[in-house]
Amino acid sequence: MGVKIPTLITVCDATLRDGSHAYSHQITLEQVRSYAAAADAAGYDFVEVGHGNGLGASSLQVGESLIPEGEMLRAAKESLSRARLSVHVIPGFATVKKELHNAVDAGVDLFRIGCHCTEADISQRHISYVRSTGREVWGVLMMSHMASAETLLEECKKMQSYGAQGVVLMDSAGAYFPKDVTEKIGLLESKLEVPVGFHAHNNLGLAIANSLAAIEAGARIIDGTAKGFGAGAGNAPLELLAAVFKQLGHCTTIDLYQSLDAAALASRLFAGSLPVSDDVTIVSGLAGVFSGFSKPVQRASLLFKVDPRDVFMELGRRKAVGGQEDMIVEIAAELAKNQGGCLPPRR
Repeated sequence: MGVKIPTLITVCDATLRDGSHAYSHQITLEQVRSYAAAADAAGYDFVEVGHGNGLGASSLQVGESLIPEGEMLRAAKESLSRARLSVHVIPGFATVKKELHNAVDAGVDLFRIGCHCTEADISQRHISYVRSTGREVWGVLMMSHMASAETLLEECKKMQSYGAQGVVLMDSAGAYFPKDVTEKIGLLESKLEVPVGFHAHNNLGLAIANSLAAIEAGARIIDGTAKGFGAGAGNAPLELLAAVFKQLGHCTTIDLYQSLDAAALASRLFAGSLPVSDDVTIVSGLAGVFSGFSKPVQRASLLFKVDPRDVFMELGRRKAVGGQEDMIVEIAAELAKNQGGCLPPRR
């Protein structure tokens, strides 16, 4: 019998993209350059950069970035020597003619085209365009806890047919348990022709366990962030993933000590904004609500003097998804009215 060669796991560092949510999208060029260089040294395969909601998302509705995305992408590209530059793309925020075209010019290597888990149809034009440029493109299904394994398979098959060279399930709400990951990733891995990935959030403290369950079920792409720096309760901490991968003998290109150094740098660069598990993020995970709603929910709850946990529970009952931020204020106002509270004064 021949010796079995371990399958190489592709590790994607989303610190400078998912972490943008936790930093109110105010990441500076200096922070981009410093952290991108550290991530490159750590051996991560891809470094994802940009607004938390992806290309073209900077706006009053979901938060304005401190610096233009073109400058951010070029600064990151200049800081990478081995790792490749990645971006998150949601059709509706990003257009083909402007944002995708500009990102190609900026040297982006990988485009991850994301959409709600039952709406893969809207990704076709963006995926097809990226393939036409010769760049790599993956399909991403967000809020994937809201659909069955069978439905996710059909949506991933669509993305595969459009030209996606990989597919990633995002646990955008941090609502998964390992058994859910095993069921869904296992089905996709057995039925698709492209690599399957998983993006964890830590609302219920299961980001590492869920990432390991994904690998055991056949996933070959894993996302994480330094110190878990990301929306809500954050993501799977890359330094912990690096340690666990090493201990279990999983094959990656990560340098453990450099990964620990990158995490220490992130602690300094983003001090005061690193995620924590608290009553609000836990309830967000239980309610199955997009982790990126954390800061808007807390702002609206403070404004209307209502409990943010009640807002999250109602968002969950209404099955709110990313892009429906206006619903947060609506719900907070309704709760205040029902509780006999006062609406904020008009300005």
